[in-house]
Amino acid sequence: MHAALQDKRMTVLDVLDWMKAQGADHAEIVDMDLDLANHPERVDAIREKAAEAGLELSNYCIGANFAGLDDEAFAKEVARVKSHVDVAHRLGVKRMRHDVAWRSYPETDVSYFEQDFPALVEACRQIADYAAGFGITTSVENHGFYIQASERVKRLVLAVDRENFRTTMDVGNFTCADENSLNAVRNNIGLASMVHLKDFYIRPADRNPGEGWFRSLHGNYLRGAIVGQGDLPMYDIIRAVKEAGYDGYVSIEFEGMEDCLRGTKIGIENARRIWSEV
Repeated sequence: MHAALQDKRMTVLDVLDWMKAQGADHAEIVDMDLDLANHPERVDAIREKAAEAGLELSNYCIGANFAGLDDEAFAKEVARVKSHVDVAHRLGVKRMRHDVAWRSYPETDVSYFEQDFPALVEACRQIADYAAGFGITTSVENHGFYIQASERVKRLVLAVDRENFRTTMDVGNFTCADENSLNAVRNNIGLASMVHLKDFYIRPADRNPGEGWFRSLHGNYLRGAIVGQGDLPMYDIIRAVKEAGYDGYVSIEFEGMEDCLRGTKIGIENARRIWSEV
């Protein structure tokens, strides 16, 4: 729903009402522009509106980067993320996703990952240990080309070795690293504290489809699609999630060219139908 917030058609409180009207059971709060750590009154307003609408607040999501920092910058970034754990607690959520690292190509290869890995593990441990005091499970999402492939996510979660550190698994994001989405879902679903359903259209690197597309890690063309309408094997993916015994929250992500209200509404309907059919 970010586009509706960005163009000022709706406030975050309007979005919560709209979601409930579409039959949503829960909402994730993503702090892209809300600056919630510095505005506790906004946190309270979101929590109170969700309660009024009868929506659970399932997860709180922020960006973060612990790669390539000196000791002072590293400590500052850990402290910043901990301040957002406080936001999650004030919201009343028990799950929080924070990113862990961003690098641009060609600094996305395994040599940089190995170099950064000890710092990433240490940061995630410190934040998870802090969040444990509030009963909050933290997580990393398969995000941003660098920590996106399922084996890197899995290795990080296992190395952090905290019961309350998991992954927010976006079924579409693996495609951005050119990984088979179904295989990646099967590899990571056992570690998931949240599941995001997202769909993409995919075209080969030598078939430029024009405006509105972006490139995957190795150059394929991608465009966001309404869940269930893109090129990902959504029936098989949802079947794999169900067969793994996952019974937590499932969210819709929409990044397509259609209006976000329409894309999200159809995505919810498709997700519910597919879930029931498989």
